[in-house]
Amino acid sequence: MSLVAKNIDLSVEAETHLDDVSFEMLKGKIYTLLGRTLSGKTTILKILAGLSEPDNGSLILDGVDYGRVPVWKRNVAMVYQQFINYPHLNVMQNVAFPLHKKGYNKANAQKEARQALARVGLTGFEDRKIQELSGGQQQRVALARALVKKADVLLLDEPLVNLDYKLREQLRDEFRELIKADEAKNSIVVFASTDPSEAMQLGGEIIVIDEGKVLQQGTCKDVFENPKNTKVAQITNEPAMNLFPGTIASGKVKISNSFDFDLPEHFSRLPEQEYIFGVRANEIFPSSSGQEFNVHLVEIVGSESLIHIEAPGIEAVALVEGVSELNENDVASFNLNTEYLYAFDKNGELVVSPYMGEK
Repeated sequence: MSLVAKNIDLSVEAETHLDDVSFEMLKGKIYTLLGRTLSGKTTILKILAGLSEPDNGSLILDGVDYGRVPVWKRNVAMVYQQFINYPHLNVMQNVAFPLHKKGYNKANAQKEARQALARVGLTGFEDRKIQELSGGQQQRVALARALVKKADVLLLDEPLVNLDYKLREQLRDEFRELIKADEAKNSIVVFASTDPSEAMQLGGEIIVIDEGKVLQQGTCKDVFENPKNTKVAQITNEPAMNLFPGTIASGKVKISNSFDFDLPEHFSRLPEQEYIFGVRANEIFPSSSGQEFNVHLVEIVGSESLIHIEAPGIEAVALVEGVSELNENDVASFNLNTEYLYAFDKNGELVVSPYMGEK
């Protein structure tokens, strides 16, 4: 089974929501729509579900014009970020509801529902009211109800975003395993997220969305290692990849009047001209032999620290392990690992990455 979107456009009151969106998805795989808030992810999910109709373009599922299939005939399941369940029904009734709509008798519907509840770790909760459940348990109920449908297309719209960090990590792992299980092997799974770490951990393929456009589609590894342009490089990294305008001249990479370093090996055949250089935050590190920077801000993020630094012509964020002892307005020396330096042209298109050599 394949789902192919071609040249989809959608505007609402002269505001463009999707612009020439095209992609292809295959059953048994997970696809993460990765993009910032309001990038168009939910709009794509709504079109796949039949809740919105595009102005132009086509949506083909196994050779059938899916855009002409009414929403009530589409075998689609969707899990939202708002823990949507039926409050007047208990857990069992919530999960079995779509099966009753399909004409299952009560015994068979409950058998399937119990199996789905077991998959999401809610055995023994069948008679609970929805209001008696935690947020994470409510989201498990919604997922079980989606899985029990054995849908052709399973849509997950940022289903973990409203949960606390610890629960989000736990459910992310569970989602990944559930999606690989028998219930989803015959489905196309589409997961929308703003979190690049979440997208990488889920595996499968990533479709990077920005301002209603598909910027890149590929495996997690390909998109992370070889971002097509600077927008993809920033969207697929948290914090965003550091970008510096600069030049290659006289065998050196020059980022500012006072900051230059030897040409890394993978830049050896680049012509001497202007570029945009990129480096991830974890490749900038304190070094006594580095460039002096003013510390603008220090953020403690769990067991790591984000250090915002400035020098004439340069602003960057360094990600270091542990709780940094640096404070705002300190002066400290930093260097960067040139082995993992990227080069983009002046238009922001990838020229060289550390992983693919010269493009």
